[in-house]
Amino acid sequence: MKNILAIDIGGTSIKYALWNGTELIFENNKKTPETLEKFYEIIVEIKNEFVNKDLEGVAFSIPGAVNKKTGVIEGTSALPYIHNFNIQNELENKLNLKITMENDANCAALAELADGKAKGYSSLALFVIGTGIGGSLIFDNKVWHGAHLHGGEFGFMMTKYNNILSQMGSTINMVSRYNKKTGQNLNGEEVFELAKNGDKEAISEVDMMVESLAIAIYNIQHSFDPEIILIGGGVSNNPDLIPLIYKKIDKIGLEVGIPIIRSKIKSCTYKSKANLRGAIADFEQNYKK
Repeated sequence: MKNILAIDIGGTSIKYALWNGTELIFENNKKTPETLEKFYEIIVEIKNEFVNKDLEGVAFSIPGAVNKKTGVIEGTSALPYIHNFNIQNELENKLNLKITMENDANCAALAELADGKAKGYSSLALFVIGTGIGGSLIFDNKVWHGAHLHGGEFGFMMTKYNNILSQMGSTINMVSRYNKKTGQNLNGEEVFELAKNGDKEAISEVDMMVESLAIAIYNIQHSFDPEIILIGGGVSNNPDLIPLIYKKIDKIGLEVGIPIIRSKIKSCTYKSKANLRGAIADFEQNYKK
């Protein structure tokens, strides 16, 4: 059986591992370079580490709006040098292997679909809560990219607070607002704990964050109706988050006064390996089936 090399391109590091058909092995990482020329050099170096591993191809998880038809990464990201030209063709020529590219949030969703919390389902919505809100929609086991490659861009949804979800629903922005008001320098876990213990400012900020997420989930459930909705990102490890979201959704149900679908919400199985595993799932969708 041939192996597949998985490479996850991030703003600060490039993670990589070998997929042997069963698991990811030989995981490692390199610092993300500042130029396209150096980027190519590092990618070739990574491939050469596995020159004796009978590679079938290379599966990339990559930031930005990946246009699978043109091989162009549209939009913007922390790596401006990868955008707006046929980078897929360039990578194929330099690596002399079959390659696939998929957006990192879409890879995270595909990982869950392959053998995570969404295994056995054919549709899902994934919310990745980090600096902002990333996301992905999958229907019939395939990523819904959308007409303008904006499928799953939940972070741009408007909230009741006259701001987008990335501002109101992300942990980092919630903590930033709390610290600015109080003059403290706390992290998300500490602000959530203060809210549990009755701190009024913490309660207010956590409530706005959770309510914004709940409204977005309610809207996605009642517009696209996926079988399951998953929450990723560091805050998904907080056992209080999903129960708080359910309470807000139940409150919405009482306010609208009509029967609603109660979303099936779970935290993601995959954490740091999500993008690597999802890149492999994307490669297998393209070349194995």
